[in-house]
Amino acid sequence: MAAAGIKTLYQGGTGEIVEKKSRFIANVQTIETEEEALAFIAAMKKKYWDARHNCYAFVAGEKHQLQRCSDDGEPQGTAGRPMLDVLLREDIHNAVVVVTRYFGGTLLGTGGLVRAYQRAAQEGLAASVVVEKKKGELLTIGTDYNGIGKIQYLLAQQGMTVLDAVYEAAVELKVMVPLEEVERLTDKLTEGTNGTATFCHGDHREYAVIQGEVKIF
Repeated sequence: MAAAGIKTLYQGGTGEIVEKKSRFIANVQTIETEEEALAFIAAMKKKYWDARHNCYAFVAGEKHQLQRCSDDGEPQGTAGRPMLDVLLREDIHNAVVVVTRYFGGTLLGTGGLVRAYQRAAQEGLAASVVVEKKKGELLTIGTDYNGIGKIQYLLAQQGMTVLDAVYEAAVELKVMVPLEEVERLTDKLTEGTNGTATFCHGDHREYAVIQGEVKIF
């Protein structure tokens, strides 16, 4: 069984909800460090300078080592923490969400605020592109023309996407393989081609499958 990857943002987004005439605008962005998160928060506060509240939450690190949130003037525990809970519940890594509130004149109460900020954060994530980053190896597979059909069949059976193919005197296929799958795949290809396939082990990289295409980071 393939190991799970890390869910993170490939592209941030903006979502909005309206609750009792209050507008909640969520902006989501990928970050790697606290400095990047704080810079994005500052930019959102500048953009929405006329709003009553710009609440935020962010997480960073493979195990969510860095966690920060702020209610920015809302009653304690009604904005930042609920937004942080959304990121943690969805297991999103390296992301910041800022929810801007334009007050509509009607108080929502603590429960109403919690629900509104969580819904806004979820809308922001829904408008973003979330991917699962995995660690893989760039494997080059060599074969003759007699073996190419069998290799392509076995790769498709294993859900592996060919990144590049060179057809010359022999055939070379480049495939991004999850690290924990490399040995099993090479064994299967060796068996399937009666030992004629060759392998060149390449760099270890992070990658994700986005709309059917492999993106290497």
